[in-house]
Amino acid sequence: MEKPNNVLANITQFVWLTELTEAPRWRRFTVRFIRIFYAVLRDLADGQLTLRAMSLVYTTLLSIVPLLAVSFSVLKAFGVHNQIGPILTSLLAPLGERGSEITTNIIGFVENMKVGVLGAVGVAMLFYTVVALMQKIESAFNYTWRVTQSRPLSQRFSDYLSVLMIGPVLIFTAIGLTGTMLNNDFTIWLSEFDVFGILIKQITRLLPYFLIICAFTFVYIFIPNTKVTFKAALIGGVISGVLWETSGWLFASFVVASGQHAAVYSAFATLMLLLIWLHLGWIILLVGASIAFYVQNPEYLSSTRSQRLLSNEMKERLALLVMTKIAERYYRKKPAYTAKVLASQLKTPCDILCRILDALERKKILKQSNDKIPVYLPAKPLDEMTLSDVFGAIRQANEDKHLNSKKLPHHPEVARIFNALDQCTSQVLSHETIKSLVGKL
Repeated sequence: MEKPNNVLANITQFVWLTELTEAPRWRRFTVRFIRIFYAVLRDLADGQLTLRAMSLVYTTLLSIVPLLAVSFSVLKAFGVHNQIGPILTSLLAPLGERGSEITTNIIGFVENMKVGVLGAVGVAMLFYTVVALMQKIESAFNYTWRVTQSRPLSQRFSDYLSVLMIGPVLIFTAIGLTGTMLNNDFTIWLSEFDVFGILIKQITRLLPYFLIICAFTFVYIFIPNTKVTFKAALIGGVISGVLWETSGWLFASFVVASGQHAAVYSAFATLMLLLIWLHLGWIILLVGASIAFYVQNPEYLSSTRSQRLLSNEMKERLALLVMTKIAERYYRKKPAYTAKVLASQLKTPCDILCRILDALERKKILKQSNDKIPVYLPAKPLDEMTLSDVFGAIRQANEDKHLNSKKLPHHPEVARIFNALDQCTSQVLSHETIKSLVGKL
């Protein structure tokens, strides 16, 4: 009988040390599936996804009425505002009778929100609350996608409000078209035949899965502040959509069997079940985003999720290479780099490179464009940007204002050594500009 240690070693060898480039297709699929499954479980055990889901639950409770009020106003113009209730009821269906009660109360709050009564300040706060919810969702997704930069403020309002204005119309249009197709005379006539009747019945059962998968796929493509491929978003959407519907069925069974909770918690039972369901829903959404990330970026699949650290020399080399690459593109009037393309050019993980880009951006050496996928450009003329500026930005990156060299005890000899070092560095680098460096290439 093989020892447990040997079994574990064989599993580790198969999962993490298998070379996939020349492996059969079934082995590639199996190994990648196990790696992604392990990585997602590791992220959940790490606690950050759960913590962010809890934060989103709190924000959802504060923002659900303003969010529905904005959607209600848009849909009212198209005459389909009465469909919000059924959709909200279906989302809260796992809560059973309590879900219908909560839906009724929320719709009542929404209908009572009148723009004329709110005034200009109230309307502004209404939109701010909605945008704040979207920003919190983007922040959670950006964490999953290892994106350190959020959308600029102006872009947040334009992108978020575009989705809030157009999204509900597209959703209800899709639902309306689907309902029309399933209930027209031709479909009813086809359902009279046994084969087609069974097929239409199966389509009707699978329709909720299809709609939630489409919604999740759209969210995974749009929300993160990075380019997400359709394939990765679809895989994440399929898995999270199936998890959502399955979890809803299981949670509904739990609610039915939780009569004792109602006796213990009394009036708070409904609120408690709502919080649990919202938390579970956000975890499922974030798990799907994590799956989409690993599908698109398999290089992040490893047995540990420890933050990779760089030596000071490596940071300086990377910073100089970054500036050389970006300046060369700018100097020769070629398309600018995105963070991901630049990371690929330098053969460096994107999360590591983004730390260097952030440090250079904070010191006004680089700036981002306002594009949907921002590119990096020099923040000032190349002939005014010295190598001393670049190295100084990296040396001072992440320095705490409450704990820096000025707070340390003064020692004459130590101060003399560092002054001499700074003077030598300045003599060598202050007269060398980025433009002169690029011009030599």
